[in-house]
Amino acid sequence: MLETLKGDIRAVFDRDPAARNIWEVLTYAGLHAIIWYRIAHYLHKKDMPFLSRLISQIARFFTGIEIHPGAEISRGFFIDHGMGVVIGETTIIGDNVTLFQGVTLGGTGKEKGKRHPTLGNNIVVGTGAKILGSIAVGNNVMVGANAVVLKDVPSDCTVVGIPGRITRKKGRKIAGISLDHTSLPDPIAENIKRLEKMINEASSHIKNWEKGKHKNA
Repeated sequence: MLETLKGDIRAVFDRDPAARNIWEVLTYAGLHAIIWYRIAHYLHKKDMPFLSRLISQIARFFTGIEIHPGAEISRGFFIDHGMGVVIGETTIIGDNVTLFQGVTLGGTGKEKGKRHPTLGNNIVVGTGAKILGSIAVGNNVMVGANAVVLKDVPSDCTVVGIPGRITRKKGRKIAGISLDHTSLPDPIAENIKRLEKMINEASSHIKNWEKGKHKNA
């Protein structure tokens, strides 16, 4: 466990440009949450459910980050500005994964068994994103801020929007979708625009019909 914790600390220096020295890093709430999770997870595996959950709830109180002790989190895990992060019981997280604030790795209902997502290696999940259900996210994936991912995502992709849609695959942009963060695709906004276009077209047809009617009168 000590080596894993060292890897978590190295991940902070590797991925946070604001990290200047070890003493500063040791104040990070995200790192505190990970350390307490590692201890709680160890106790969980030793069949000490009450103590493990007690530790996780204390960590939640002080850090604002909730990690179920049953989750399986590999090396190099980093939570940046982690307030509001929630990680469910059957979540599995691979190596070198980064989560930003407000991320939820959760379930979709009251199903039993494996009900939370499985994340591969080298993944970044943006602020406020939700990955829900027993789905698999491949390696080298970036999930955009506030995306809601409900289906499996293959490796080497970028996912944005609600519901999540793939905008890049293996480094290539998917035609018709911009990755500019000022204009990330929003399916709801796109539907509203299409509705507005239909209304405008219908209004134009009505006006033309009325003009024709007056001419014939």
